[in-house]
Amino acid sequence: MFLLPQARPASSDFSFFSPPKGPNAVASSSSSPDVVVSTRRIPITAPPLQHRSFSSPNPSPATSSAPSSPLSTPPSIKKRKSSPPPEVELPREVKRLRATAPGKPGRSRKHPSAASSRHVSRASSTTESRPPSPEPIYRGSRSRSVSAYPGWDDDGPVPRRNWIANTGGVPGEKHWSSEQTVRRLMKSYKPYFINHDDPHDYKFKPHPTNYPVAELEYPNTGAVERFILLAPKDKDHYNPIMDLERSLYTIIECYLTPAQQALFGSIPSDTLLDSLSPPPSPSPSPSHSQSSDDSSSFISLSPASSLYSLSSISTRGSQPTPLLRAVQRAIHRQDGPLFLRAIEQVNELLRALKYPRLDDDPFIPPVNSLKSSVKSWQDTGMPKKVLMRIIEENYQRSVGPYVHSLKAYEAFSSTVYGELMPSLAYEMIQITKIGEDSLFLDLGSGVGNVCVQASLQTGCKSYGIELLPGPAKIAREMKEHLEVRCRMWGVRIGEVELEEGDMLKSTRVNELIPQADVVLVDNKVFEQSLNEALRPKFLDLKEGAIVISLKPFVSSLNARVTERNVDDISAIFDVTERPYRSGSVSWGNGGGSYYVHRVDRNGYADIRTRFENSRIGTGRSSRSRRS
Repeated sequence: MFLLPQARPASSDFSFFSPPKGPNAVASSSSSPDVVVSTRRIPITAPPLQHRSFSSPNPSPATSSAPSSPLSTPPSIKKRKSSPPPEVELPREVKRLRATAPGKPGRSRKHPSAASSRHVSRASSTTESRPPSPEPIYRGSRSRSVSAYPGWDDDGPVPRRNWIANTGGVPGEKHWSSEQTVRRLMKSYKPYFINHDDPHDYKFKPHPTNYPVAELEYPNTGAVERFILLAPKDKDHYNPIMDLERSLYTIIECYLTPAQQALFGSIPSDTLLDSLSPPPSPSPSPSHSQSSDDSSSFISLSPASSLYSLSSISTRGSQPTPLLRAVQRAIHRQDGPLFLRAIEQVNELLRALKYPRLDDDPFIPPVNSLKSSVKSWQDTGMPKKVLMRIIEENYQRSVGPYVHSLKAYEAFSSTVYGELMPSLAYEMIQITKIGEDSLFLDLGSGVGNVCVQASLQTGCKSYGIELLPGPAKIAREMKEHLEVRCRMWGVRIGEVELEEGDMLKSTRVNELIPQADVVLVDNKVFEQSLNEALRPKFLDLKEGAIVISLKPFVSSLNARVTERNVDDISAIFDVTERPYRSGSVSWGNGGGSYYVHRVDRNGYADIRTRFENSRIGTGRSSRSRRS
């Protein structure tokens, strides 16, 4: 026991104690009897200072200058109009004494333990009378997760398929070449190559008819394409020199055996795109002798020449230069004559591999070794580099010149145009594991780029429908151009069907939906009403069919099955969210997510049965309590 002394004004060392207030404060009247408080001495431990901080009169510089973090510092408390110094935590008896005026006994407080015990007993009695709550029912534990993205197997098993084209590669009338693309836009191109030996040689400059041009032999028999050797004034426009270089490297890498590749030399690691950043600036013009050494003394390109004699370019006073190294050197130096000579020798060697010397037996036709190499893809699938090269070549010629017209759409509407990049489309198609016997639908197909890629990548039949006339017209032309280009590369493409119309009203869509294995809907900017109108069509999908979209067709991911959503149309879907990286779509540089909906009616039936059983069990328990 101890005697509580009269309160004194707080000293400056303990200014955070509240001073006595008013005449009724404890020990403020001399007539007040001494108050004796019986208590135990309990050591007080200051709680963690999370919501308010007690600063000393002279804070240290380190403490005052420490930066605050929104993740580590709690929000500040609003100041009251009169802000007395904050109080320290005191024993309950002392605080009650300070708040009670002398002569007016304070109201006795009920011990909280009584109320809490009464509350606990009431809660426990209720719990004992009620059955345990049923475990919440979810669509599936393996899906509808926003925290984990299941990976996809890029090197998974490939459906067995014969990829080789059955016809020759002569382009024909429907071919749209690189030369035609650049010639149409000649004013937007500038010279790239020069003749270092003759500054007055103007044959490498733009001209309506007399422009610089080079050819490239493609793998199939009779397949040749011409490229105008000019550079675009806008670096984002089609570059025919870069296109030629990339196609050449792809042919050498994917169509030739290691022994045949050795004839051309190693494939350079960088291309014209790398050399243009920063742009090549030929230093003081190379000396006449240096340019002459690189571009002269070529070997005789007669048909009787051996393959090894064609595999390099001889220069005066130096070792022979491998062909691909010579092509790269000519591009980096912007040496026009050297580039033309190197490409001509490359084509001569490719022709020797495509059209070998006839055997003594006239009944044995010559074998095109480049086209025959496609047979080896039957088990491994088409190399991704070949697929992407064909897609890019066709897009640059068929769609690239019309990109500006595709942007003429109504803003903030469902007709806003946007494309999935080939890398994202490749992943989406790959994870579905579709093959030649599958049907791929694209609702809102735009220029048809994903449809043709699906048919080329897997051999499946694809169908696309587009509402806007502009993209639909480009899509039809691109399809025709791609069929020709695939023949040039010696590969087959699956059947492609494109339609201009409304996906909600098309009878063809209603006919194909029940047969579809994969349905793609790029609904990133679709209005909610359009998404809702599409959902009933998915009821006709067969078991195991897949719907891929940029926005989910379910109300929420990881949703619990309740009375309100157990009969929802989207309940048949098992949904997985997957990420896409930056640069995978045309409408932004950031990444995002796409959603894979798999029709799982068996899983839905199991969920519904569990839900009905849970509801019946709850009803029986309620009736037993009432009785």
